[in-house]
Amino acid sequence: MPVPSSEPSAPYAPSGVPLPTRGWRFRRLANAVNLSTPLGLATARLGRAVPRRGPVGLWLAEGYRLGFPVASAFTVGNVVITAHRFDDLLTANPRLLLHEQRHSWQYVACGGLPMLPLYALAMGWSWLRTRDRWSANVFERRAGLADGGYRSPATD
Repeated sequence: MPVPSSEPSAPYAPSGVPLPTRGWRFRRLANAVNLSTPLGLATARLGRAVPRRGPVGLWLAEGYRLGFPVASAFTVGNVVITAHRFDDLLTANPRLLLHEQRHSWQYVACGGLPMLPLYALAMGWSWLRTRDRWSANVFERRAGLADGGYRSPATD
């Protein structure tokens, strides 16, 4: 499944799948060392999702069965987890993995596991300001609200 790259000059294999870059390799290593990707794989397995390697250094885990968090997909480290099928999600929103890939970079920037409480604080701040979890959430805004399938806030 080809995924639009956030890097316009990213090399592609004949199949249309982006080839690994140094940046993706760095993110994959950093999120393994900071333990966010191992936590993501454990979370997927705990929710009985089936992980498989995906594009741009991500893991894709389908079939998540726990009710939390409430999202069409969520990312822990380099693991994108969903209760749905990625083919269906990407048909509805072809840019979803770009959004989730940006979240995986946010784990690198936060040093891994500190991303979780920081995200919770940002979600709380957004709720206080806008009565939704995403409009004023710095992590969602920087990951691209539209790419994540979120509606844009009425006012900034």
